[in-house]
Amino acid sequence: MKLPLRNGVDIQPIRDDTRTGRRRDVLAAAAAAALFAAAAVVGTLIQRADHSLYVDWAPLYADWLPHVGPGTPLALAVAAAVVVHGHRLASRLPWRGLLVAVWAAAMAWIWSLALVDGWRRGVAERLTARHEYLRGIDRFQDIGAALRGFTGHILLTQPDHWPAHIAGHPPGAVLTFVGLDRLGLGGGGWAGAFCVTVGGSAAVAILVTLRALGQERAARTAAPFLVLAPGAVWVGASADGYFAAVAAWGLALLALAATRTVRAPGAVALGSGLLLGLTAYLSYGLTLLALPAAAVLLLARTARPLPFALTGVAVVAGAFTLAGFRWWEGYSLLVERYYQGVAADRPYAYWVWANLAVASVAAGPACVAGARRMLSAVPDAARRLRAGRPGGPGGPGGPGGPGGPDALDGLVVLTFAALLALVVADLSGMSKAETERIWLPFLVWLLPTTALLPARDRRRWLLVQACLSLLVNHLLLTGW
Repeated sequence: MKLPLRNGVDIQPIRDDTRTGRRRDVLAAAAAAALFAAAAVVGTLIQRADHSLYVDWAPLYADWLPHVGPGTPLALAVAAAVVVHGHRLASRLPWRGLLVAVWAAAMAWIWSLALVDGWRRGVAERLTARHEYLRGIDRFQDIGAALRGFTGHILLTQPDHWPAHIAGHPPGAVLTFVGLDRLGLGGGGWAGAFCVTVGGSAAVAILVTLRALGQERAARTAAPFLVLAPGAVWVGASADGYFAAVAAWGLALLALAATRTVRAPGAVALGSGLLLGLTAYLSYGLTLLALPAAAVLLLARTARPLPFALTGVAVVAGAFTLAGFRWWEGYSLLVERYYQGVAADRPYAYWVWANLAVASVAAGPACVAGARRMLSAVPDAARRLRAGRPGGPGGPGGPGGPGGPDALDGLVVLTFAALLALVVADLSGMSKAETERIWLPFLVWLLPTTALLPARDRRRWLLVQACLSLLVNHLLLTGW
């Protein structure tokens, strides 16, 4: 049955796969669960032997603490509403209404999960811990002087060295909270609310990106999964959720500029460059967003936004450099600081695969099953791209297009690029543990692979995603 939209776009449900494919979906999710179980058992043994993992509930940075809280009833209500009505509403709402609904629902989900731990423990005190950003904002009374001397306080051997999170990131991260403080929004409560509000918008940015690339059907199908993402446990209240949103909007603006679906594509591309440049000064590892950004340009088959985007990146980099912070010097010192701390003891041979087990939890079993389908579709998508007939704007699956076997090539290529960035981050050895929050900017881009799941299975998979999120948040006290 077709479900026509007001704007005339055909969003007939994406074709079901064979029974064999459905069985492989379940096997992929089961394999991810087995990988996590193995990481938990092996991690427990390592931790008991020499305490070298520095996590209390390996492989997650969390403590075992079954509990309920004021957010529990709301979390159950949001999960039930999205599971029961999510896909129907996503298919019928006008586009702008869908974006507003997704943002509101995502924030409700993040807030409810955070409040399971209570206001203080779940929100207000998250960003005030001894290793967090708010511990250092009083040292930015003179921002210029703080930036000029920033690298001089990265190493543990330096006097007045920065707390771990400030030292581990470029100064754009802590300057965000300095800015909030200067606006009269100081303290952990305002910082947490900011991260949740901005972090919840990442789902909207992903929808905008997919639609710009001619993947509106996939965007609508994936919308409920973007809302009930297990990673929401760590978005509230973690600065990495905010980083994920900034990165997502940078890619969204790039897609809009590349497909020329906006009135001023050059200005939008410049805005994209400013945001993507900012992400490099929020977290060093987000330079890997160059991979999904390249995928966007590849799918749009144009490099026209590139000069404008690079100009935006150069403006951000130039501003920080002129202010006294040199990115390359900061990163070099960070690597040294990284191995001055617990990273020197954390075994790479364990975390290089345990990180993937953690990622499977933050993304969820449905995303694992969707990623399996995405990987199996990559060769055909690449072949069609080489032949010059991708499913995108103006082609099969584009706005108003008839759809076809290659209508999801844009989704496949974009999510594969995000997965590749995650793999590079894993192999780098600079993400040993705590990847449930560190990798949020990459993991959110894997959630659209759920659009590849058979239509009759989606509600079940969505229920599994919700249940996993609730179990993690109620059985564990997460560290972020």
